[in-house]
Amino acid sequence: MGNRIYNILFHTHTVSGIVISVALYVIFFTGSFSFFRDEIANWERGHTVSQEDALPGSINGYLNDLSEEYNLYGRDVELRHYYNERSISVNLGASKDSLALEDDRAPVFFYLDPVAKTKTETYAENYHLGEFLYRLHFLDQIPYPYGRYLAGLVAFFFLFAIITGILVHWNKIVSNFYTFRPWAKLKTMWTDAHTALGVIGFPFQFVYAVTGAFFLLKGILILPVVMGLYDGDQNKLFEDLEYNHPVYEFQNKKLNGTVNLDQYVEEMKADWGDFRVTEAHIFNYGDKNMHAAISGYLGYNTKLNGVGYRIYKISDGSIAQEKVPIAPTSYLDGVKNMMFRLHFGDYAGYGLRVISFILGLVSCFVILSGIMIWLVARDKKNVPEKRRKFNKQVANWYMAICLSLLPVTALEFIIVKFVPEVNRGFLYQTYFPIWLAATVFFILKKDIGFTNKWTLISGGILGLLVPIANGITTGNWFWVAYQNGYQQILLVDLLWLLLGIVSLWIAFFKLKTKRSELVPSKS
Repeated sequence: MGNRIYNILFHTHTVSGIVISVALYVIFFTGSFSFFRDEIANWERGHTVSQEDALPGSINGYLNDLSEEYNLYGRDVELRHYYNERSISVNLGASKDSLALEDDRAPVFFYLDPVAKTKTETYAENYHLGEFLYRLHFLDQIPYPYGRYLAGLVAFFFLFAIITGILVHWNKIVSNFYTFRPWAKLKTMWTDAHTALGVIGFPFQFVYAVTGAFFLLKGILILPVVMGLYDGDQNKLFEDLEYNHPVYEFQNKKLNGTVNLDQYVEEMKADWGDFRVTEAHIFNYGDKNMHAAISGYLGYNTKLNGVGYRIYKISDGSIAQEKVPIAPTSYLDGVKNMMFRLHFGDYAGYGLRVISFILGLVSCFVILSGIMIWLVARDKKNVPEKRRKFNKQVANWYMAICLSLLPVTALEFIIVKFVPEVNRGFLYQTYFPIWLAATVFFILKKDIGFTNKWTLISGGILGLLVPIANGITTGNWFWVAYQNGYQQILLVDLLWLLLGIVSLWIAFFKLKTKRSELVPSKS
């Protein structure tokens, strides 16, 4: 590789990395916890659910309960269980019956807890800490769609950063992989750590850069396709991508006999083996042209891309349409589903998610070491004092924002266990102000070594208090959760226990270097 090409790649890597570093750190840190979004929700609420994220209970039972409170005739009814938590979403469309009462002509949406038999009427009320961290992972708290586009651009430029980083180190990639000299000068130590961990995490980071950019920028990317191939009609595109439900005309003739959708579920399970129902969509409930679309997937141990559905015509029990999950996977399904599976890392149980959690935190360290390399490389006597001072200020701000996330997140886990009700407003009003206060405090200290040490200490202590807070408020101590088989609750407690121990170990035993040696001199 010539010097000119090397310099171009090196500067592209440096500039793209430093520009996106703070947003990228937030994405990776909260994304690491997002692997356990459902477990955090169940931990917060003291729930335990089956590992099969299928629609629980009887569809007939749900419809009978709903019919006691709502007139379902002529409505489209959707029951959906997307996440592995206790509540399911219920969506009742407006009645198509011309003689329906005014109340029946209004659509209804709510979340239903089938165990407690309680309803939560809005998304904001059903919000929990797992959802908050999951949304923060792609900056969704910024008004839609700007936060998602920003996160998508960060993922896109991150792809540039990791590819150029690998190319820069390509000639020495093997030797650099085994090189780490913590006793050397400051820049060498940060560079070794950045290079070695960056190479280790490259496959993981590449997958998440590609899939993240795909999910968050697809609205922009498909715009030329919609305008050029579909004459601006995005519904046609969604139909080709199989995102839209078919349309069945309401005939306004009541269906004779009873509706038994559970028998169709059993029939599908008998035909397709390990099939898990996640959604039931009923068209024209109670009408002669009533249809039921039952969707789900095969367990990942059976088939990784086993998405399927059947649409039954209720009047005669015939199959109007189906996609067989045990059949060979189409190219479209392969692309759509593999993107999700690779990004969520949910196809190989807790083991893969724990590994992904660790690699996500390793990526956070790679980002921080990149900031420190950038700072140390510019702390030279030939650099004007004004510029050196500005560089230190930028790095101080970056490190304060990033490192304070650990204690703030641990504190939020404790807070949610001691309040009677957690919703979106509460999480916004506690998490962000505490994060801002912690960031401002560390910025004003103007000491990166202090920030590094005390975020680890405070984060470690608060992390150890998370399982204690859970035990005090719910009685689900480690041994109780283990004995009762509360795997989700136990997992979250163990993650914070280990994270707290590691943080304190690093703070007290691995940061023995004098504080003046952790950051560039102030000269």
